[in-house]
Amino acid sequence: MTERKDFYYEVTKRLDGSLARAGIIHTPHGDIKTPAFIVVGTKATVKAMIPEQVKDVGTQAVLANAYHLYLQPGPELIEKAGGLAKFMNWNGPTFTDSGGFQVLSLGSGFKKTLSMKVEGVSADDVVAPRKERQAFIDDDGVNFKSYIDGSLHRFTPERSIQIQHGIGADICFAFDELTSLMDGYAYQVESMQTRTQPWAERSLTEMERLRTSHPERPYQAVFGVLQGANFEDLRKETSAWMADRDFDGFGIGGAIEKERLGEIVRWCNEILPENKPKHMLGISEPDDMFAAVEHGVDTFDCVSPTRVARNGAFYTPEGRKNIQVAALREDLTPLVEGCGCYTCQHYSRAYLQHLVRAKELVVKTLISIHNEYFIVGLVDQMRYAIEDGSFKSFKKAWLARYYGK
Repeated sequence: MTERKDFYYEVTKRLDGSLARAGIIHTPHGDIKTPAFIVVGTKATVKAMIPEQVKDVGTQAVLANAYHLYLQPGPELIEKAGGLAKFMNWNGPTFTDSGGFQVLSLGSGFKKTLSMKVEGVSADDVVAPRKERQAFIDDDGVNFKSYIDGSLHRFTPERSIQIQHGIGADICFAFDELTSLMDGYAYQVESMQTRTQPWAERSLTEMERLRTSHPERPYQAVFGVLQGANFEDLRKETSAWMADRDFDGFGIGGAIEKERLGEIVRWCNEILPENKPKHMLGISEPDDMFAAVEHGVDTFDCVSPTRVARNGAFYTPEGRKNIQVAALREDLTPLVEGCGCYTCQHYSRAYLQHLVRAKELVVKTLISIHNEYFIVGLVDQMRYAIEDGSFKSFKKAWLARYYGK
């Protein structure tokens, strides 16, 4: 067990009657007050925003993608530059995912709708034929075809951790197989017990080896990733398995039915050790984040705020709206009255719609600034509400306004 001199988690406030808590993740590159939304910078950049703008919206940490950075520019160059934070001029903590998401997105889910069962839709509609896939899994690892040039690359748990170690993230995720809800119970068991759990242990062993080989490097945490889809026995089994090992924290991942998100998170966090942080992979919808926080999740990441911004969608307290609707063409008010983001302080809805109609690229930046500010700020408000004990009433009022009573 490595002594954690510069990485640890402390709970600063617990909410009576729930698993919700506020806390601080201490990392070598700074503290993260939790709950917190972690902005995604897949390729060492948050799309359409520069790091100074990312910092200005209140972001505490950025998450990048190990698979994408491995392909371009390569972990060796990032390591030579002094690590991800220095390379992208980000003054703060960083996360890297493991490439596990690409196991599904380039494999059985390639060019398909991922994870959710849809009424009346067969597995053939959402599972990619093998001949079309760009990821091929076996019990030892995954072969990927590069989306850049078609070349073949091999990821094992050891290679994923080596890449993340070279990138220099404060928090790295163990390599795992992301499954979908179209995968049945038998496959979920096989995947969890034959791949995700053994791969997690191998990830942990490899990082321990690298820490010993490079004692001069800042401590890099490893989070074990929990799969198991909607199955209570599998979620509890893998939670107990992960809790018995020396992970620095945990990532709650995998396919989850939206309506059961809070329930599934609770299954996990009632078993996982309280003194370690929990991260939920890939969510940013307000109702999902409220449910996760209420049941003990500390951090989240998602590409959605900037992705929807690039299509003209922006967040308001009354729900998500689109800048392109005709009614906003002469609307000289900001996206949200009273919003403190740079965009709302300086630009009107009418101007932003003009930029869209004129096909000016800067509109993607301006709406992205607002959306990240909105979501980061929402999770900050959740933290404040936990600290002052008003979380449940805050949740009820906020969701009623956003989704409509």
